[in-house]
Amino acid sequence: MGSLGASEDDVMGAFPAVGIGAEEGKKGGVEMEFDPSAPPPFRIGEIRAAIPKHCFVKNPWRSLSYVLRDFLAVAFLMALVVHLDSWGFWPLYWAAQGTMFWAIFVLGHDCGHGSFSDSALLNSVVGHILHSFILVPYNGWRISHRTHHQNHGNVEHDESWVPLTESLYKKLDDSTKFFRFKIPFPLLAYPGYLIWRSPGKTGSHFSPYSGLFQPEERKCIAISTACWSLMAALILYLSTVFGPLLVFKLYGIPLLIFVMWLDLVTYLHHHGYDRKLPWYRGKEWSYLRGGLTTIDRDYGIFNNIHHDIGTHVIHHLFPQIPHYHLIEATKAASPVLGKYYREPKKSGLIPFHLLPVLFKSMSEDHYVSDEGEVVFYQTDPQLTGSKKMA
Repeated sequence: MGSLGASEDDVMGAFPAVGIGAEEGKKGGVEMEFDPSAPPPFRIGEIRAAIPKHCFVKNPWRSLSYVLRDFLAVAFLMALVVHLDSWGFWPLYWAAQGTMFWAIFVLGHDCGHGSFSDSALLNSVVGHILHSFILVPYNGWRISHRTHHQNHGNVEHDESWVPLTESLYKKLDDSTKFFRFKIPFPLLAYPGYLIWRSPGKTGSHFSPYSGLFQPEERKCIAISTACWSLMAALILYLSTVFGPLLVFKLYGIPLLIFVMWLDLVTYLHHHGYDRKLPWYRGKEWSYLRGGLTTIDRDYGIFNNIHHDIGTHVIHHLFPQIPHYHLIEATKAASPVLGKYYREPKKSGLIPFHLLPVLFKSMSEDHYVSDEGEVVFYQTDPQLTGSKKMA
């Protein structure tokens, strides 16, 4: 629920300066290996203090300029592919347009966080336009994503790609396990998540009476679902005017590419680091420790196109920072974070280096223990084809 967890302001200064530290320490003259699950020796207020104050300032005109840029790109790509109408160009169009749909989603995501502008009305209007265009229920997703941020890294209350507990994992049938962990199916999970959520959770992002939402949020959920329905109706109408095949080629396939982008990025920002990162329960969890388990990624040529969403650690700790300040904020905060910040591997023009990371994580990160307040992903050997689970 949206009331679970804590905001970064709630936890300001909540951590004493104890723990292994941001650098490898020595004990008895012996070098100690860094433990990412150890309580950090800094407070979230120290991270905030290291970030220039202007990084928290939102410029609505600058934000709107990105909206204009992205929609102009979408319109240009549509006009170009219709003009050329070449099957040799259509695959390039699908990849490019799907990426632009993803960029539009990220701007709507900023509206949901309030990092788009200081105006709640402007954020809501623009957010509804952006997310409805790509068939995302703005308020439904905004509220569940807020829950994700307030509970990041918490096995019990996180909302996005939450680890399955061992007992829940063992209850899943083979087909569910297959579709959750075998590429490419996990990259198509988002529409199902909007309707049914994840295994072990219930509630729809479209229903005002879903357990995801508080009673006072029902009106805004109804508004977003109505906007989604209008967009869906418009797509159906355009299909009758121009033909379903053309609409599918122009809009449907890019929408699938967008979904794959969304699932890929969301997963890789919380999974797949070189060494396993902790998940928390109970008293061991805190807003700061949960946020420090997120991972930055370098997406090469796509970094600017999708609004630097790869700068994820600072975004999770301070979601009110506009995307165009995240790189500067990350550089300023990284000396405080020390080894709790994991520098992303540099990408080439296209981030092909992330594909082995994705496959490796999907083949190893299956469930966490039912017990313990600090847990790590474990592997089901049966799913990987080696031996049966104990």
